[in-house]
Amino acid sequence: MSRRPIDLSPPLKRLRDEGYNVDVVTGYLVIRDVPYVDSSRQVKHGVLFAPLDLVNDVAKPPGDHQTRWSGDHPCHENGSKIQGLGDSALPDGFEIDGMPVRWNFSCKPKPADRYDDFHHKMTHYVAKISGPAAVIQPGVTAQTYKPYAPDDGESVFLYEDTASSRADIVAIAMKIQPLKVGIVGLGGTGGYVLDYLAKTHIREIHLFDGDAFSQHNAFRVPGAPSGKELEDELTKVAFHTRTYSKMRRGIIPHAVKLSAENLHLLDGLDFVFLCMEGAGKRPIVEKLEAMNIPFVDVGMGLTVHNQSLRGQVRTTTSTPVKREHVHAGKRIAFMTADDVNEYDRNIQIVELNALNAAYAVIKFKKLFGFYDDDTHEHFSVFVVAGAETINEDCE
Repeated sequence: MSRRPIDLSPPLKRLRDEGYNVDVVTGYLVIRDVPYVDSSRQVKHGVLFAPLDLVNDVAKPPGDHQTRWSGDHPCHENGSKIQGLGDSALPDGFEIDGMPVRWNFSCKPKPADRYDDFHHKMTHYVAKISGPAAVIQPGVTAQTYKPYAPDDGESVFLYEDTASSRADIVAIAMKIQPLKVGIVGLGGTGGYVLDYLAKTHIREIHLFDGDAFSQHNAFRVPGAPSGKELEDELTKVAFHTRTYSKMRRGIIPHAVKLSAENLHLLDGLDFVFLCMEGAGKRPIVEKLEAMNIPFVDVGMGLTVHNQSLRGQVRTTTSTPVKREHVHAGKRIAFMTADDVNEYDRNIQIVELNALNAAYAVIKFKKLFGFYDDDTHEHFSVFVVAGAETINEDCE
């Protein structure tokens, strides 16, 4: 819940000042305690929702005529359905902030055919829904003037996530909210993993890397660091923490190279992304397996062929129910490309870093129910030249 958009947006503040029980929850404007009549001619109270479009938490005018409704279908005082709400039933299980939402309404105002602002929109719906209730129970109103509790501060974001509410996938997005996730290695792929995770509701994102953020890193990570930022000579974890802390809380930097001496830093994590190379990966994998922590290991192998690049991008998943493929199938490389051939170059290309990170994050989200999963693969390779994906080690 958040009060900031209400305080910054005059139409929303006007709703609150007029006594409506108004709030902002996961990108929706919410009005609670809206009286209505059900089909049995009983007066009940429902909740009205409208997705917000915000700019730095200031509400823009409504982009459509739609609202959502938690409650039975509103009726006239005789128990017949109110017509003109443009109602359509939502699928079972649709929820907002834990509340079942049953109806989608689409009602255009007359004669302008558009709403000036959210005060206009919400009061129009409230009047249409609540009118019959006031006939049966004179004096009942949505303007309850309830006292407001302070912000609960539960959201990790510094401003509202309106992307999920606009798509009506808030309940799905919140599946990964309780998690504590680690990213080991903040090079190209790890930087993109962070970029994707930072825009989710994950409670904590722990960053592990002892290296400095150098000029070549600027060409392998999201965004566009300035020359002045490069002169600051920050560690990778400090640079990325500064960048993403503009958007959210819960980013926890560890400017260390993980080794046998500090593997306790992984304790309590729910998932880990391994975005690193080298023999130092083996004790980390053994630690994660011992603690039954699921993880994804990423990697790519590119070579020069006829003055072009070819190769593949790999994603290896290890979970408590399936780990044997990691070792028996040699699905994780515990050495660098340079260890295999001292004349090889560890070629990293930004779009393949981003693709590798996307595969890893998609697999992570599958494991926690954000995405459906038909194959349950634990090893995936994208072959660049053939544009094909090979999935193996399925459950």
